[in-house]
Amino acid sequence: MRKLPLGVQNFRKIVEGDYVYVDKTNYVYDIINKASYYFLSRPRRFGKSLLLDTIAEAFSGDKELFKGLYIYDTDYSFERHPVIRLDMSNIVNESPHDLKKALADVLEKIIKREGFDIKSSLPSDLFKNLIMELHEKYGKRVVVLIDEYDKPMLDQLKNIEIAEANRDVLRDFYGILKSMDPHLQLTFLTGVTKFTKTSVFSGLNNFLDITLMEDYANICGIEVDALDRYFSEHIDDLATQNDFKSSSNLRDEILIWYDGYSWDGETKLINPFSLLSLFMKKRIYSFWYASGTPSFLIKLLKEKPSSYLSLSNLRMSERSLDSVDIRKMSAAPLLFQTGYLTVESVSYNPPPAAYNLCMPNLEVIEAFNLNLIAEFTENDQDFTESSYWEIKQSLQSGNLEVMLSILKSLFASIPHQLHVNREAYYHSIFYAIMTILGFDIDAEISVSGGRIDAALELDSSVYVMEFKYLDCSSEANAEVKRNMIDKALDDGMAQIANKGYANKLKNSNKAERIAVLVFTGRDEIEMRIN
Repeated sequence: MRKLPLGVQNFRKIVEGDYVYVDKTNYVYDIINKASYYFLSRPRRFGKSLLLDTIAEAFSGDKELFKGLYIYDTDYSFERHPVIRLDMSNIVNESPHDLKKALADVLEKIIKREGFDIKSSLPSDLFKNLIMELHEKYGKRVVVLIDEYDKPMLDQLKNIEIAEANRDVLRDFYGILKSMDPHLQLTFLTGVTKFTKTSVFSGLNNFLDITLMEDYANICGIEVDALDRYFSEHIDDLATQNDFKSSSNLRDEILIWYDGYSWDGETKLINPFSLLSLFMKKRIYSFWYASGTPSFLIKLLKEKPSSYLSLSNLRMSERSLDSVDIRKMSAAPLLFQTGYLTVESVSYNPPPAAYNLCMPNLEVIEAFNLNLIAEFTENDQDFTESSYWEIKQSLQSGNLEVMLSILKSLFASIPHQLHVNREAYYHSIFYAIMTILGFDIDAEISVSGGRIDAALELDSSVYVMEFKYLDCSSEANAEVKRNMIDKALDDGMAQIANKGYANKLKNSNKAERIAVLVFTGRDEIEMRIN
């Protein structure tokens, strides 16, 4: 049984160390032969670094290293070329000054190793002269591979001024690549995001962005058929050691938890980091999510809680999906680019292409929602799990006092400064809470009479829900406040009835109920149900 390359991003070490390697050299062959400048966006820990290292080895001249792989039997010459490999995730970036110095230090080490005499205080000048000197020394054009190109910006999104200053440094640094075309054989940049407008890409219009190209949809990640081809022994081994009745049952669990990523809406991919972690640690867990969640995403959702609600049934154009404005970031493209949303389906006609997005698998759904509520509230996971059973029993019986009590506790535990006095805020948090608790709930469902705020489906019943928010001062007269709440409850019931919200959800096998929730403050919630 071959070893598992968890955390190993060195192609030579994987091959020579008898680790499992899922063959991606067909993509390497295409990349080498079809164009000269590439950009690829994929989430963290999805195989980008290993892909770049494989490309680097393809230019090392060592054909025998690839024996048994796709590229070995092609017409590729395995001609040796000098390679500059930069990993921006290891570059200090706390300020533009630090970033410039760190870039210069990395380049000066390569310059010293090659024996060149290149002096400059500007990283861009060092980079440009290094490329030209390597071309002259080896008589072969240079291969430039830059991993996590956007890390110096992403790391500083908590301070937009520093992020923008770092972006300007990178724009000057990467900008020299276009003028170096006579000296370059291949240039490949990878990252998580693609920043727009005055971004580092504003001058790099010769790059082929393969992020959403169908031909490269599976360039990173593990296809389902590869699971059986490369990992069958590991599946059998794990199945015998744990409480799975068979290897097929374990395979189904793997797909439920870690499959579902797609960049073309057709083929599905398994998260490689989670899969390898599963086999190494011999238990199902949210491995990828636990390895690090970008703080700027949680911050963005805290600032705009209603954006969480829009993630259900999300449809976006390619133009919106593959780019991010550093000054006007929205949740959906960032969640897609960072791996929390994936392509469910694509519609190409009429152009431009429209992408339907969803969360890829149970790992992401469970971990992301739990983390989000943990950030919003002061409750732990034990409270969340016990709340699920109590709320479910409450809904099934139609006695909603228990559910109201738990919801009040959850809303009350959200720090005051995070509250937003808008209906969309309460709608968003309610949706997040119910999703986290494991309920089958849909939000903002279009019907002929308008939009249903939420539909919650149980084993034997389905609830159509309407939300109302009253901007009512805590010092308001009790009778006035009571009248306002009663009117809001009446209006909500009438709205559901008059606009036929429940008609779309007719199901002869389930009892239909309608419910109106009125929010008047952090822990003030009232509900009426029919």
